[in-house]
Amino acid sequence: MEKFIKNIFTVLAFASLLFMAGIIIVLFKESFLALKELNLFHFIFGKAWYPTHNPPEFGVLALIAGSLVVSFTAMLVCIPLGLGSALYLHEIAGEKQRKILKPIIEILSSIPSIIFGFFGLVVIAPFLQKTFDLPTGLSVLTAGVVLGVMTIPIICSMTEDALSFVPRSFREASYALGANRFQTLFFVIIPAAASGISTAVILAVSRLMGETMIVLMVAGGAAVMPASLFSPARPMTSTIAAEMGETAAGSLHFSALFLIALILFFITLILNLISERVSKKYRLKLGQGR
Repeated sequence: MEKFIKNIFTVLAFASLLFMAGIIIVLFKESFLALKELNLFHFIFGKAWYPTHNPPEFGVLALIAGSLVVSFTAMLVCIPLGLGSALYLHEIAGEKQRKILKPIIEILSSIPSIIFGFFGLVVIAPFLQKTFDLPTGLSVLTAGVVLGVMTIPIICSMTEDALSFVPRSFREASYALGANRFQTLFFVIIPAAASGISTAVILAVSRLMGETMIVLMVAGGAAVMPASLFSPARPMTSTIAAEMGETAAGSLHFSALFLIALILFFITLILNLISERVSKKYRLKLGQGR
């Protein structure tokens, strides 16, 4: 029986690798035509994305820039609020407050992204348009704010878990040396939990880069280089979602969309590798493993 259970878990573990390999194979297979017909340098650094023109232009720099600018704007929202919420829950909130706030944050994380998109479209976009006297409220700022609010629970929950895993002996030793509560928090607890905190932030950024519905609804949909936070943008994910259903399978345009997906895949893969590297670095510093 023990051997049977072991074999089941072995199969499940290798199944994830097979799925990953399958995704990579499909992405390379479907993007092969674009890799063959297009100049990869011009594809990545070209600013014009006009796949239906004659001749078509395939340049995704504006799309990559849109993804990066929207993600960075969202990070300015979700990282301070997420970390602050986690620190408040773990260090300051009383038991009654924690029982109320913790479930609310968990519920927020379970809301579908399309609901956040509707909220941004109906509330945030008109508010920003009226406040800053803009021609349209669908912009980088709108997408960044909505994405940031959506990602707060991810950072908050993972950071709060990381803080709770810090051994109590660390806190007691700090108090024994004469440190106060906030000195212990900022110079002992947070550095000890840095592995989990950094992992939470990087995984949240990966989520931001891969989000589709919100940016499709509220980013503006303009495939141009964003000039400011109030400019419309079109990230890579929304381009794939908007154009894939109207593109002939097997065409160069179809293959170019898969090439965009391949680029996005490698960006998120790199972010996850960085997350693992940073996590390992802090674990080694604390002597928690190799």
